[in-house]
Amino acid sequence: MTNDRKTWFITGASSGFGRAFAEHALDRGYNVVATARSIGKLESLVAKAPSRVLAVTLDVDRPGNAQAAIEAAIARFGRIDVLINNAGYGIVGAVEETPEAELRAVMETNFFGAMAVAAAALPTFRRQKFGAIVNLTSMGGQLSFAGFSAYSASKFALEGASEALAQEMAPFGVKVMIVEPGAFRTSFAAGALRHMPMIDAYQDIVGPTRDFAHGMDQTQEGDPAKAASAIEMALDSDNTPLRLPLGADAIAAIRGHSEALLAEIAAWEKITSATNFARRAA
Repeated sequence: MTNDRKTWFITGASSGFGRAFAEHALDRGYNVVATARSIGKLESLVAKAPSRVLAVTLDVDRPGNAQAAIEAAIARFGRIDVLINNAGYGIVGAVEETPEAELRAVMETNFFGAMAVAAAALPTFRRQKFGAIVNLTSMGGQLSFAGFSAYSASKFALEGASEALAQEMAPFGVKVMIVEPGAFRTSFAAGALRHMPMIDAYQDIVGPTRDFAHGMDQTQEGDPAKAASAIEMALDSDNTPLRLPLGADAIAAIRGHSEALLAEIAAWEKITSATNFARRAA
């Protein structure tokens, strides 16, 4: 079945940002392909508009799942206008506290999983010659803190791939936007953060990060519904940004980090710019 309505394809749509994005799209009259590992968690969303919601089981860690979900979306609605890679989770722990298996697992979901979904959709976007891919990272995709090494590593990786993907898809009329939220009032802190076993030596270093992560649930200033509106406004703009920080906290942190980076470059420029081979005299 084809449809002239816009279609949003959203991973991790059962709660948090994903649910907010899905509800925003439905309120706008769009079709929604809502995906989650457990399709039962999407029943209430389907009930809101059965003719405009397709619920699809999608575990981004499972090979083939992404391709099947994209094919189901096209079979039902005939197009994808916006793909939002939202599925993911976080880890709290120092590098030494984080087992290799946990590091690999978070990279598998947050980076490889998101890339698998994007890659499955790319042939459709190229044929359509329109649409947008939105990759949710975090302000932690631009900077990191003690205790967030694994999480930030996965988001840094997704940002690097997204920046290249934006250049690759631009000639086909497809936008790629990286969204970098700060603290938003979702279930992330309560259900999507894994806390690694503590090593006493890091208590004073990572302890404040653990306390922050435990204490922020449902106290965050960010409104997910307003985030959805901001994302759509940015996508509809003639000057869609490559990166869209969301929330005053994200803006302040990213700006401060960028200014510190520029200052550090300037402080060492004389030494670092002198590392080329000397020019031969003519």
